[in-house]
Amino acid sequence: MKVVHVIEALGGGVYTYFNDLSAYFGDDEVKRHIETTIIYSGNRKEINRDKIKSEFSSNINLLEINMLRNFSPLQDLKSVIQLTKELKKIDPDVIHLHSSKAGVLGRVAYFFLFKKKKLYYSPHGYSFLRTDASKPIRKLYWLIEKYTQTLFGGVTIACGDTEFEIAKKLGPVKLVRNGIDIANVQEQFAPHQNEKLTIGIMARITAARNPEMFNKIALKFPDFDFVWIGDGELRHLITAPNIRITGWILDRKTVLKELNNIDIYIQVSLWEGLPIAVLEAMALQKPVIATNIIGNKDAVLHEKTGFLFTDISELDPIFEILKEEKTRAKFGKNALARCHELFDKNQNFKQLSDLYQESFFVATNDLQK
Repeated sequence: MKVVHVIEALGGGVYTYFNDLSAYFGDDEVKRHIETTIIYSGNRKEINRDKIKSEFSSNINLLEINMLRNFSPLQDLKSVIQLTKELKKIDPDVIHLHSSKAGVLGRVAYFFLFKKKKLYYSPHGYSFLRTDASKPIRKLYWLIEKYTQTLFGGVTIACGDTEFEIAKKLGPVKLVRNGIDIANVQEQFAPHQNEKLTIGIMARITAARNPEMFNKIALKFPDFDFVWIGDGELRHLITAPNIRITGWILDRKTVLKELNNIDIYIQVSLWEGLPIAVLEAMALQKPVIATNIIGNKDAVLHEKTGFLFTDISELDPIFEILKEEKTRAKFGKNALARCHELFDKNQNFKQLSDLYQESFFVATNDLQK
């Protein structure tokens, strides 16, 4: 059977997700049953085409077409035409769309296919949950999600438990949690102790990741060191003298070593799907402090693998607890155990593979009847 994945934004945590997906579905045994194609756009600044081609499995097919993140009627129409053309050439059995923009463009392209395929859609964080948008804009995003689902159909695959509950209100849904390559991440694990308590985040510096709050926390706790692993267009909002910004690091091992060198991971996002960076920090046995939002609260168990908070004022007692190295180690072990239980990419991609094959066999049987 043939499966096509369509993604506009192949960067950040989504890049890691698809890199792992390519490794799993590019495995010789899996490839015997499922031929995988990833259609992506290379427009975003953080996307490195050469890196994608060198790091993704050679056993999967990569195809780049032009898709824009923002609404652009003319370019969006061109993207739909190009996407439709490529899908007709490939003639897949399953089409899996990822994130909002590809979700809309892909479903319109799907409409123009002569032969209907099994259609899946993974939001990876619904756009109508964005807190940087006004209520009317969020309502518009919700209507787009609702009516593209109603008009074009398909089954939503939620990446986390809370997204699963929200998706139920929009249409049929399955739960396949995000997962990570735990063994690969663990290769960079090494006991590490900083002179000063060091708190870090790994993300692109965007509105979603809330750099203003990160900066305020660093200013409130001048005795601690802070690290932002990454870079981005809102870098200028980070001004606290005790914050180090690493800039873009293209080598994954170096990124994970930076992550290993912190004492506590902090995720101050305004909205999320199910953040890969949090899972990787947990696999490196870091206690996680995170804003109490969708995605974060699906990963972090409050007072067991870390802490959830809504206001900076709540952080004083949390940091007091986590100052103790033994306490951090206990939380870290709990975090790793939770990763093995729920967020292992091998078992989660196996679940996805089973879902594809089940739908393929159902469709085949229907045709034979």
